[in-house]
Formats: sequence, structure tokens, C-alpha cells
Amino acid sequence: MGNNPSLIKRPYRLEGLRLLLLILMSLIISMFLFPDIFERPRTYNLGDVSQEDIKATRDLLIENDELTEKNREEAAAAVPSVYDIDPDASDLVLRLQEAMSEARDVFFPESAEEAVPALQVDKKTLEAQKKEQQALAQEQFFQTLEISPDQKIFNELIKAEFAAGIEENVSELLTEVLNKGVVGNTMVLMSQQQKGITLVNLENLDQTLVTDFSRFYSIEGAKNYIKSRREEIREKTESSVYANASVNLASLLVRINVTPDSRETQLRKELAREAVKPSFYQVKTGEMIVREGELIEAEHLVKLTAENKLIEEKNTLRRAPGMAALLAIFFIVIYISGSIRFKSHANEDRQLIFFVTTLVVMFLLTWVYNFIAEDISRGFRSLSDNTLLFALPIACGSMLIAIFQGIGMAFVFSMIISILSSLVTQGGDEFFIYYFASSLFAAHWVKDYRQRGILIRTGAKVGLINILLCLSMEINNGTLFSIESIVAVIAGFLGGILAGVITTGIIPLVEMSFGFTTDLKLLELANLDQPLLRELMVQAPGTYHHSVIVSSMAEASAKAINANPLLAKVAAYYHDIGKMKKPLYFIENQMGGENRHDKLAPSLSSLIILSHVKDGVELAKKHKLNREIIDIIEQHQGTKLITYFYEKAKEQAASRGSKSANIKEEDYRYPGPKPQTKEAGLIMLADMVEAATRALSDPSPARVQGTVQKIINKVFADGQLDECEITLKDLHLIAKSFNVTLSGIFHYRIEYPDSTLKNMKKADNGDTDHIQEEDAGGKFPGNKKDDEKGLRRLGL
Repeated sequence: MGNNPSLIKRPYRLEGLRLLLLILMSLIISMFLFPDIFERPRTYNLGDVSQEDIKATRDLLIENDELTEKNREEAAAAVPSVYDIDPDASDLVLRLQEAMSEARDVFFPESAEEAVPALQVDKKTLEAQKKEQQALAQEQFFQTLEISPDQKIFNELIKAEFAAGIEENVSELLTEVLNKGVVGNTMVLMSQQQKGITLVNLENLDQTLVTDFSRFYSIEGAKNYIKSRREEIREKTESSVYANASVNLASLLVRINVTPDSRETQLRKELAREAVKPSFYQVKTGEMIVREGELIEAEHLVKLTAENKLIEEKNTLRRAPGMAALLAIFFIVIYISGSIRFKSHANEDRQLIFFVTTLVVMFLLTWVYNFIAEDISRGFRSLSDNTLLFALPIACGSMLIAIFQGIGMAFVFSMIISILSSLVTQGGDEFFIYYFASSLFAAHWVKDYRQRGILIRTGAKVGLINILLCLSMEINNGTLFSIESIVAVIAGFLGGILAGVITTGIIPLVEMSFGFTTDLKLLELANLDQPLLRELMVQAPGTYHHSVIVSSMAEASAKAINANPLLAKVAAYYHDIGKMKKPLYFIENQMGGENRHDKLAPSLSSLIILSHVKDGVELAKKHKLNREIIDIIEQHQGTKLITYFYEKAKEQAASRGSKSANIKEEDYRYPGPKPQTKEAGLIMLADMVEAATRALSDPSPARVQGTVQKIINKVFADGQLDECEITLKDLHLIAKSFNVTLSGIFHYRIEYPDSTLKNMKKADNGDTDHIQEEDAGGKFPGNKKDDEKGLRRLGL
């Protein structure tokens, strides 16, 4: 460890805590991994005779499964069945209107006159065509109503000329009957009389508890009710033809519209079951569980199981240290050798905790699944427990590591978890290759995670890879043409699918628990309709415009230096949100108005400027932005000097006769920290370069390029990039990218007359982010030699 410069720089206390974390992980794994680690106590089955007196070694609270299940069954039985009622009966009234209208148009058109055909057609042909149209209309009539053809009723309707009054009578009858409800089996419904039913109206989804079932009709009851209205309709229409046609058609159309919803009923019963709290046995320390010679009953068995579990836990603590020491040495060597390298040194403790947590959880999942596979295989003698191990979703761990910590860390994780999994399952070299290959493929396919669907697709791909690996192993074992081989292939594919599904569900939990940021989350924050960005646009429009340009510069440059372009872009949107608290104290938001700093002391002005970083961090935490973005907000100014107000303070001190030495430079520097990541350093450079080039009165390509070189040299010489991983080569690529982006922004413009330019008022500098033209690349006679030396040092 002493030869690793990166470790020498870290505080020894933090380094010790990290090593302690690895040792703790080793201890946890060894408790489950060491061969024969459990000294299993005597096990009994129902009806066995106890061979000894057994007392409780400690207080036990044991769930009473029998009573719990009884209570849950009672709760489920009390849930009313769910029935759906469809008052419209699939738009029956509308279809009736349509059918009647179409038939009326064919059989009784409004005008009996027909167009004269181009050729003379005899009367028989016309009559045949008319009958054919009517036959088609009759067929269409019954199809529209979705009922079987009934010639008698259709003749009645023809006799009544498909009158609109019949249509109104039938609609009224059907609406009245269907609103009350028509059931298919009244006997089944009546069996629900005691607890009632929940009636769900499919039209508006209203739910009603119904206990009075007399409101419902059976099919026959509905038809009888409709027939009972015949005389009423005849008196109203003064026509027996209308009455008969209306009643007969309504009777034919009436249908069941109250149906049981067994799926919803079962769902509600399950919810009722889950709402029942478990019942427990309470056993005190020293209480006799079972006496020697006593028959083992169900209650004894439950208590013995809980007691045996405690004994097994004690035994693990007694036999684990040996394996823990071996594993600790293994993990510490991997850590010290630098194999565990995170994408960023920022928040390394948090990343190490996530790595260790994922490894432990995946190992415990393997351990539990191994026991389950053994129990299942005992029930199916044709299957070995190794066959079911193909379904172990071991790849989900490497997928999580690849998404949050990169493909390099996923490789190390895959190797470690594959070794441990093959040991705990006693699968040997074959299962090590199986787990390692599937984990690496999974990590490779999710490394550019930006869509949730990619996880499921990756799971399917891993499933296919698992099938190939399964077949290879079965061929090697000589069991290719067997039931075991088929089960292995199915299990392997399910293992891949499960890995994708589990990862999809766990990612949001990891983001919340560890404060990590995925590209998918960054895409959500990049939406300019985010409330914080909309508020920035309203409160500080100049800062908003500045941030958008900085984001474009940072995103383009990030691609060139292998940083995260999406993180750089999104962080640039939010890096100056702290200016919203005092927007008019920053030059870009003054819109040509007075500069408020003209009336303030330089010390007070510098405090206002410095505070925008602290305010930005507070706003980001208030709106629950991700940790990476908050860090960049805090670091994007580093420990830079607010040169304008520092020099102004020294001038005022000199004019008052005071010593300028009394003006402390640290009072005019940002508190830091300096940028810790490539993205933070990149945003610092883009922020300063954008402000400097905007201050140029003549942003020609040559002046823009000179400004970019000047600013980068200044930041580098000030040591602001000392703590991030930006190299001199990266700075050269950044400068090149900035020049390309800014050349697109400051393109050719119309040249105005000199008199106009002379009348334009030059704004005073009110913000260290917005540099005077001289600082932005103008001539500095006294510093020219130093500047040229610095540029040569950068290779620019």
C-alpha cells in the first residue's frame, strides 16, 4: 500500500475504515460459506417422539401459522363478491337506432321516385334488385343488433314501417330493465345475500354495496316485465301493431348485463388476507418446549423450528473466523492492488459501500437459493439440485455495478461473485465459468444505460447466452438428451430474465439510498421544463442563457476527454442556480441597468458574489437534486480569486492611505473545494470562457481563440485543476472543442458604424464569472512573458 501514491494521499483514518469494511464483508460471507459451518441440531417431524427435554434458550416470538391462516380465511370470506353492471349493454340502444334507421331507409325510403337508369331496365329486374336489397337489409339488421334472425318480428316491424315510435318504446324498455340489472343465475346471486355484493358500474366506475337483490331481473323475469307493458304501450300509441312489435323486439334484445368479476373479487380477498396481522406464540426463556417421550405436535414443531434456528446462529459465530481471515486477505489484496478503482475518487466511501453491499446481498441471495434448490430437488428425484442453479439471477449484481460504477468495476465484481457462488453451490469450475460469462455479458450490454427497456432486453440476451452455456455443460456431462437438460435450458433462460426484472426494480432504490445518478435520471433533469430551471429562466434570464451556452460547451468537450457528456450538460444547467436569490447583483441579469455594486464596498460585493455557490447548494438540496450535481455546483468555482473586487479593494485602501497589505486575498476567494472530477473542472472552464468571450467587443475567431487559451492557462496556473483528473492533453482537446462551439455562437454579424459603437456603454464587472475585456484576452503588457510561458506549458 505504501507504493501506491493515490493511497498515500488519503487520510489514514478513512483508509482504515475502508479496510475495516472489507474485513466486515469477509466475516459476513464466511458465516455462510465455510464448509460444514452449521452444526445442525436434532430435527423432528410431526408425530415423532421426543428423545429429550428441550427448553427455550431465550425469549421467542413465533408466528402461529394455523391461527393466522384461519383469521385470513375469515377475512377473505367476508369480502363481498364484485359484479360488473353494464347499463348500456355494449351500446345496445345506439345499435338499435342504427339498425332501425338503415332498415327504414331501405324498406320505406322517403321518396319513392328512383333515378332513371342510363339503360332501359325492365320491371322484373327492378323488382329483383329491390328484393335483394331488402334481404341484405334484413340480414344487416340482425347482425347490427347481434341477435339471431326472427322473421316474425321482422315482419311485424315491416308492417309497422319501422316507425320511430317503436324505436323509442324499445329503447325505453331496455334502458329501464338494464339500469336495474339482468343476471344470468339468480341462485348463485342469492347465495351472496348475507354479505351482499359490490356492484361496479362500468360506465362511470361507481361502486355500490347491494344487499337487496330484488332489484335484479333474470332473463325470464325481464321478458315478463317487458310483456306486462304491452297494454300500456298499446294505449299510448293507439296501435296494437306498434305495441306488439315493441314488446317482441325488446324481449328479443334483452340480455344479461350483470356479470361476476372473479379476478377483482380474488384480488380484494387477497388484500383482505394480507391486511390480517399474524398471530404469535410467546415463549419465555427456560420454558419447556417438549418433554422426553412426548409426541411432537404441530405447536411443538413450530417452537422447535424457531429454537433450532437460534442454535444454528450461535454455531456460525463459533466457526467463522478462519474463513473470514482468508477472505479478508483476499479482498484487501484486491483493494490495495488497485483492482477496485471507481470512475471518480469523489465520494469513494459511498461507492465502496455500495460495491460491498451489492456483493454481500448477491452472495446471500445465492446462499438462500442454494438451499431452496436442494429442497426442490428432493421432491423430484429425476432432477439434481445443480440443474436448478442455472436459474440463479447472478447477473443482476454485475448489471447494477456496471450502471453505477462502470464496466471495469463490473469485471472485478463478476469475478469475485462468480468465485463465491461456485463455492457456496459446490458447482466447481463449470459453474464459475457459467456465472462469470453471463455476468460479463450482462455488464457489457447495460454499460450505456439510458432506457429502462434495455434492462429487460439485456435479461433476454443473457438468457440466450445462459442457454448456450447450459447446453455446453450438459454435453460435457453427457446428459444432453434428458429431461434434466430441458429443465436446465429453461432455468438458464429464466435466470437471465429474472436478472433484468430484478435490476429494473432495484435501480430506483439504489438511486435513493446511495444518491447515485443514472443517465436516465440525468435525462429527466435535462428537461428544461423542470421547475427549478423554469424559475431560473424567470428570475435570472441572463444566468439561464449563460447556463444553456455553458451546457453546450461542456457537453461537446466532455465527449472529447472521455467524461460523462450528459452529467456535464445537466450540471451546467444547474451550476449557477444560486444566483436566483440576488439576480440583479450579477452583470448578465442587469440588462443595461445600473450596477448595484457601484454603491457597495468591495468586501460586501465579494460576499454577495461568493454566496451564490452556497445558495446554489441549498437550492439543489431543497429540490433534491442528485449528489453528483450538488458536488459540481459546490466545486465549479473552486478557490478562484474574485480579481475585480480584490483589486478594487486594494485601490481604495491605497487612496485612503491605508496599506493594501491589510486586504487579505483569502477573503476574496471562493471557499472551494476545487473540482474533484473531470465534469466539475470542465464546467469551471466553460463557465469562465463563456463569460470572458461574451465580454469581447469584437468576438472574432482569433480573439475568441486567444481568450480560450488565456482563460485555460489562468485556471491551470492558479492550480484549480490540481485535484481532478484533467490532463494537459485533455486541456488541449477542451480548448479545441470550445473554439468550435464558440465559433458557432459568435458567427459573422453585420458591422455597425464606429459612431454607434462609441455610444454603446461598456458595463462594469459585477461578477467574477464575467471577466473584463482585458481579462478576456486583451493585452497585458506586464504579464505577456508569463502568459506566453504558461501557454507553452499547456501545449496551446
